[in-house]
Amino acid sequence: MLLAHPSLRPLRRRLYAIIASCQKLIESVCNPYRPELHYMRGRGPKWRAKQRAF
Repeated sequence: MLLAHPSLRPLRRRLYAIIASCQKLIESVCNPYRPELHYMRGRGPKWRAKQRAF
């Protein structure tokens, strides 16, 4: 196997690093979860009603 040669190990490591970074990029672009859409601003109406009761 050509990539098993000891002198090509740094090349293989760089290649794997590039592939891993490309996979992370693709996953981040294709990820449908967007936390800013699920972010709650402040407490909800039940908390306000409960605080007014006291």
